[in-house]
Amino acid sequence: MKKYLVALILTICVSCTGSKKNGAGIPIIPQPDSVVQKGGFFKLDKKATISCSENVKSSVIDVFTDEVKDFLSLEKVNKGESDIDINIEPGKETEGYSLLVRKNKILISASSSNGVFYGLQSLRQLIIFSEKKNEKLLIPCCLINDAPRYGWRGIMLDESRHFFGIGKVEQMLDMMALHKLNIFHWHLTDCAGWRIEIKKYPKLMTVGGIGNHTDPDAPAAYYTQDQIAEIVKYASDRFIQIVPEIDMPGHAAASNKAYPEFSGGGSEAYPEFTFNPGKEGTYSYLTDILKEVKGLFPSPYIHLGGDEVHFGNQQWSTNQQVKSLMKKNNLADLKAVEKYFVRRMADSIKSLNKTTVGWDEIIDLKLAPKDVIVMWWRHEKPAQLDSALIKNYRVVLCPRIPLYFDFIQHETHKWGRKWGDGAFAALRTVYDFPPDSLSILKEHSSQILGIQANLWSEVIHNDRRLDFMTYPRLSAMAEAAWTKEENKSYDGFLIRIKPMLNYLKEKNIYYFDPFKPEQNPEPEGPSK
Repeated sequence: MKKYLVALILTICVSCTGSKKNGAGIPIIPQPDSVVQKGGFFKLDKKATISCSENVKSSVIDVFTDEVKDFLSLEKVNKGESDIDINIEPGKETEGYSLLVRKNKILISASSSNGVFYGLQSLRQLIIFSEKKNEKLLIPCCLINDAPRYGWRGIMLDESRHFFGIGKVEQMLDMMALHKLNIFHWHLTDCAGWRIEIKKYPKLMTVGGIGNHTDPDAPAAYYTQDQIAEIVKYASDRFIQIVPEIDMPGHAAASNKAYPEFSGGGSEAYPEFTFNPGKEGTYSYLTDILKEVKGLFPSPYIHLGGDEVHFGNQQWSTNQQVKSLMKKNNLADLKAVEKYFVRRMADSIKSLNKTTVGWDEIIDLKLAPKDVIVMWWRHEKPAQLDSALIKNYRVVLCPRIPLYFDFIQHETHKWGRKWGDGAFAALRTVYDFPPDSLSILKEHSSQILGIQANLWSEVIHNDRRLDFMTYPRLSAMAEAAWTKEENKSYDGFLIRIKPMLNYLKEKNIYYFDPFKPEQNPEPEGPSK
């Protein structure tokens, strides 16, 4: 614990200046709304007790007990007899909480179980980063009142291009929970591989699951439905919703490898890229898949992709079934065909009592705003964001710059991506998102659901590289998503990130060190 002490002393010293603007306070990420340092410490015994009101979801305490087991063992006791006392009471925001550390007790209150959970995550960080003396953890006395800036605080992981497996996904979910992130967008299908078991169409896994972005002959890798159920429960216990993405009408090569009868062809650069919009059976096939997806994921959302269809829809123009569709429905061009396809699949999602999520191309398809959530990803097209908001769509902000974590994070790095003008996703630019230049956000604040970072895996082929591209940018993004603008301070964040980096090291999670980059050099990217 001594390696955390220097950072802890620094943060306490900064908080004693009386300035909340610096965002330091005590070492919690994301920075809370309000932190009042009280002076002194609660000396938490390694064998501590915890109690809670009956309306707290039981898994909340179970998860917390497991999370801190390396630091202390917790025993549940009756109310009023505990070291840590938890209450649900009205009056706070749904995800808000209060954490009061006295010299003789720790009190957490919230209006819901997920608020309690977030209060416990703040306490978890205080435990992780505490000084230890005479076999006791010294928890700084303080009063924290807190609630999030945005409701959607997400991470997307692309496992089509490279597959990482249950252990890595659950580790990421655990780090998301620690940072109070609540949406895990799971990109499960694309050209490189199909990663979800669909029982009605088993070749999707056994054939479509073969290969990855760097090795087309890699053995089939996918999640069984039982494994998905395990991950969904793990996430749910941490108040994380999983949003599955089944890509269509493009990015379909893995599916088409398994069931070529539903292929709409592609282009020279992107062969077999699309589903066939002119074949009626395509819609039944995809709806059957979505029905199984619905049964696996309790989240109210299904992401259907809807992007980059023009990469490989050229063969639609010569497909007789597509020609017949165009004639029958007075579709003037291939863009109209794309609109027709996505509208039908969005209707299927609606019939399943789910809400469609799509990339920002989806706003061009004239879907009803009440039925769709738009993810703005093309940072070079701010007009697309403007259009989405003016048309009354709800929007999640995830622009490539700075929220695509496959982009490099330091000018010396070479295996990740850069934008055409040399731009990349530095830690500071992640932290400062959203910038003041996006002035339209203030005019349409009620439509901004939140922000999300996306981990596309073309340049991320193993666990070590996944970690390096994720951390500590995940911490910066979490603070951008949770902490209100007036409470943010990059200087304060840099103080608080140091004990977090030590924690990552203890957990054997490789990371980029923004203070000493040479000590944690960039792992090589994939050869392809």
